[in-house]
Amino acid sequence: VQLQASGGGLVQAGGSLKLSCAASGGTFNINGMAWFRQGPGKEREFVAAISWSGISTDYADSVKGRFTISRDNAKNTVYLQMNSLKPEDTAVYYCAASGRYGLGHDTNSYNNWGQGTLVTVSS
Repeated sequence: VQLQASGGGLVQAGGSLKLSCAASGGTFNINGMAWFRQGPGKEREFVAAISWSGISTDYADSVKGRFTISRDNAKNTVYLQMNSLKPEDTAVYYCAASGRYGLGHDTNSYNNWGQGTLVTVSS
């Protein structure tokens, strides 16, 4: 499975961005997808996850109510709509895919990763 993330950029605090992650090759093996992020000097952390059916979603407490994960079945693409962005949301955002059922929060739950897209939120 190949994952291509896009949509990052520079935005002012309070603004919005929408990230996309397009999956290709062997997508029938995917049961869940997620977004993680890694800020400067920090470990990679879970942001949001969605089942491949789109029925189940889960979010980190730090983004609940501000971020929304969704998917487009026809395009094999997962999105992360980010609203009310804060400077602490600045990070490289990675999409990931898993063949396991369930929405894991740890990086070990995912065996396919995209290249990352940088989100910078200015104060």
